Formats: sequence, structure tokens, C-alpha cells
Amino acid sequence: MGKSTHSGSGQEKGRILAAGGLVWRDPTRRAILVVHRTRYDDWTLPKGKLDDGETFVAAALREVEEETGCTATLDSWAGETFYRVDGRPKSVLFWNMLAREGAVLAPRDVGEVAEARWLTIEEARTRLSHPDERELVIANARG
Repeated sequence: MGKSTHSGSGQEKGRILAAGGLVWRDPTRRAILVVHRTRYDDWTLPKGKLDDGETFVAAALREVEEETGCTATLDSWAGETFYRVDGRPKSVLFWNMLAREGAVLAPRDVGEVAEARWLTIEEARTRLSHPDERELVIANARG
């Protein structure tokens, strides 16, 4: 596991496979994009399960655009989180991404995301619902 080139259906031997992005407004990495999901009433980084035959990188870029409306370019590896969902292990691979110039926040109606918002690092530290995602943001922020 851990290879970023894996193609799959979002599942491997019971493990749920997902990907997402730490989307930075600009290279200073002082503002990050987060989403509010109504289904879970949480604030999180944009992420989602791999589609059949999809790579982690492709899934990360797709999920960011679907959940936020923001197009981004890949910058660097950010890290991985692990947790359980209904008793099954879930791995989420994250990449640092830069919002493309002129990108507009407009979440598509994908059923989960109610809002996408730029936050400062300090705001993200207090707003993000999941400690492992807060740690990723802090570890990848600059300044």
C-alpha cells in the first residue's frame, strides 16, 4: 500500500481508498480551502473515494473540483490519514495543491458539501473537525 499510482475501486481487501487535497490559495500557504459537509456536520479537507480504475492523484484533483468548484494544480505530497468507517479501515492520501489563478469557489451539488471557504492556518486549526487533518495542515503550512 502507499503507492500513489494505485488504480482501484476505492476498496482493496476491505480497505476504503480515498484521496484529497490541501488546496492553498497561493504559494505562501497561509490560506487553505476547507469544506463543510452537512451529512456529517463537520469541517474537513476536500476528499473522496477512488472511482473504478482511477489513480489517487486523479481522484484527489477530481474531488477537489467537485467539492469546491476550485481547479488546482498538484504541488507536492502532503501525507496520509487512517481511520475506520463502519468498522472498515480507510486510507486517505493527500497532496498539496495550488488554486489556479482566478479559481472561484462554487461547490457542485454533490449532496455532501454545503460550503467551501478559505481559512487562515489559525482558523483551520480551530475549524477543522478531525485532528489528523489539522496536523496535516500544520505540517504543510509555511510561515
